[in-house]
Amino acid sequence: MDTNLTIQQTASRTGLSEHTLRYYEKIGLIPPVERAPNGHRRYNDTDLGWIDFLKCLRSTGMPVAQMIEFTHLTQAGEHTIQERVAMLKKHRGCVRREIAVLEKDLEVIHNKINWYANMIEEEA
Repeated sequence: MDTNLTIQQTASRTGLSEHTLRYYEKIGLIPPVERAPNGHRRYNDTDLGWIDFLKCLRSTGMPVAQMIEFTHLTQAGEHTIQERVAMLKKHRGCVRREIAVLEKDLEVIHNKINWYANMIEEEA
């Protein structure tokens, strides 16, 4: 069944604000959303899937400008698939590097916890 959600329902479901949804549509990240006879936006399953993908790109650090570029490539058609794959591979590399940095930072935190735990044990 194809969903037919209002902007409020979509905001609740996706975790994005109504303002962000409107902004994403305004800058072309979300294609023009279908409208009800009263002019209110109605989001379908395809829209929700695309929004979830955009959230993934954003939460993994892709700049909005690159997200717009990717969106334009997607809208241009299948002949841009190689470019899209290249963009996603490059982004994947950035995400992997960030994960590596976070893992190193986590190890530092872990070591500090152990250091404090040893201090506590020595005092007891």
